[in-house]
Amino acid sequence: MTSTSTVTRLPGAGVTLVADRFAPTDGTNRGTVLLLHGGGQTRHSWRRTGLNLAANGWCALAVDARGHGDSDWAADGDYSPAAHARDLVTVAAELDRPPVVVGASMGGMAGLLALGTHPDLARALVLVDITPVAEADGVDRVAAFMRDGLSGFDSLDAAAAAVAAYNPHRPRPPRPDGLRKNLRLRDGRWYWHWDPRMISHRENGPDQASFREQRARAAARRITVPTLLIQGRQSDVVGPEGVRDLLELIPHARHIAVDGAGHMVSGDDNDVLTEGLIAFLDESVPHPRS
Repeated sequence: MTSTSTVTRLPGAGVTLVADRFAPTDGTNRGTVLLLHGGGQTRHSWRRTGLNLAANGWCALAVDARGHGDSDWAADGDYSPAAHARDLVTVAAELDRPPVVVGASMGGMAGLLALGTHPDLARALVLVDITPVAEADGVDRVAAFMRDGLSGFDSLDAAAAAVAAYNPHRPRPPRPDGLRKNLRLRDGRWYWHWDPRMISHRENGPDQASFREQRARAAARRITVPTLLIQGRQSDVVGPEGVRDLLELIPHARHIAVDGAGHMVSGDDNDVLTEGLIAFLDESVPHPRS
């Protein structure tokens, strides 16, 4: 099955969001899958997944979160989990029927919180390496990686070296050109293309970890749609305790672990992630009636 890819704009909660739309060309339409990336990433991390979903009859929308990629930066600097959840609610309301929500890390938390307050918002929820209970060391390591990049890099090779240091288990690409989609050149230095205020938002600090966990656990208890947790087996953010807790909070949820993948599952082994996602959709999300 062939597919098309186009860039579109979507209304968020006070911001305009940019997305890549992947769609089958033969008229097949099993529904829409919203692909939400993690903090510091962009919609481009979902490209292969989007193409594969379209090849299986789905329309996929890979969305740049507020303050990321080509989407608007928040005028008020609100990059709280609740703000991302409000964006998701707004996007979903524009669709002709409830989507499937697939969210990695920050995007998954947005999906969890949104469905916790709007249980009919989506047909299914897929959480990619995110649970209410997070490993503090792993969260700190992500935050340190993002902070270390605030001063920019003198070359794409230097940025690639930083990524390789964070993901030592992932094979390093022979050329760093793929990072151009996530970086912008300013005054001779390369900067990650996301709003630095995201790091300093009061709700994203380590002192708010307990509050974030309690709110996420409360939302998880209200999830009724088919749910899948895709965990990177080498993740330092989601460990056995987080998995057990989520499966207790959402008893009907399924869980798969991707060997050789860390927290950034979509980049570490996108093919295995996508295979698990499509199998889940085939089994758990019924085809719409014609």
